[in-house]
Amino acid sequence: MDTESYILPVREVIRETADACSVVFDIADDVRDRFDYKPGQFLTVAVPSDQTGLAARCYSLSSSPVLDQPLTITVKRTVDGYASNWICDNLAAGSTLRVMPPSGIFTPADLDADLLLFAGGSGVTPIISIARTALARGTGKIVVFYANRDQDSVIFAEEWRKLSAEYPERLIVVHWLESVQGLPSQEQLQAFAANFSTYTSFCCGPAPFMKAVSVSLRALDFPRERRHQEKFVSLGGNPFGDVEELRKAEEEIAEVDDRDESDTPALAGPVTIEAELDGENYTFDDYSGKETILEFLESKGVPAPFSCREGNCSACACVLLEGEVEMAHNDVLDDLDLADGIRLTCQSTPLTEKLKITYNG
Repeated sequence: MDTESYILPVREVIRETADACSVVFDIADDVRDRFDYKPGQFLTVAVPSDQTGLAARCYSLSSSPVLDQPLTITVKRTVDGYASNWICDNLAAGSTLRVMPPSGIFTPADLDADLLLFAGGSGVTPIISIARTALARGTGKIVVFYANRDQDSVIFAEEWRKLSAEYPERLIVVHWLESVQGLPSQEQLQAFAANFSTYTSFCCGPAPFMKAVSVSLRALDFPRERRHQEKFVSLGGNPFGDVEELRKAEEEIAEVDDRDESDTPALAGPVTIEAELDGENYTFDDYSGKETILEFLESKGVPAPFSCREGNCSACACVLLEGEVEMAHNDVLDDLDLADGIRLTCQSTPLTEKLKITYNG
């Protein structure tokens, strides 16, 4: 993964709804390859802050990488959300924004698959990127369940209408409005999803919505490999700092950490780790286990995804297929995620002498 950040000029800011806007970037030719991306990925952006110097936030790309569309993120204001309000209030054509290259694993492995896409509010951002791309390059059918507070809150309403008209045999979009139908219940979501039990699902939205979708799909015995969720929380650290300086600081903190290590099992020897990423398989048998999985894979030249390095986002998440790990910090995975084997590699160290992980789950 590219750890550099870049200053990108803003081409345009599009007002999507009263409280959401899309930020369209210009990309210079000499850095264009740094911003190649997959549908469903996100950008980490730096928003100026008087208190901390900057606030780092993750925003999903709503544009499609296979269409003639400029790089675009879509941001919805949140109550007391400093960064989202700053972006919506201050950015305009001619502004600049500091960003890190695209990241994230919330993306279909097969664009020809039948897709069941759940979106709640601004969670539609990666969902429309996935839908646009799959419709343009794939062959499968796509069903979208999009929940919003009311009709005025629907982001990309006109775009959904156009896509439905252009692909009537492949795309179904169901709008669920709280003002009309109330909040969708687990039972209602389960009844809806039961009609598409062979599809691959993707879900993004508020935590209660995603949990209800997850429980519904589990009740229908959707296998783990066909259930995908995207999660973000506010980043507490600064991923824009020099990576080597950050690592040095982390090492210094570790040296003075006074936690009792007596309860942590000591490994008898080096750890063997197998990792699957973007269709590539990596195997190493010299992992000491003293550094996190992310740090070890980076030392081996593996382009492992990450963003915050603090356990505050899901950018580095993998699925643990074999072995056990200990996570030092976790602010984003819930009990259902953990039961599914999802772990944060930036916070995980091994407890067993063999690990097998995949980023393709």
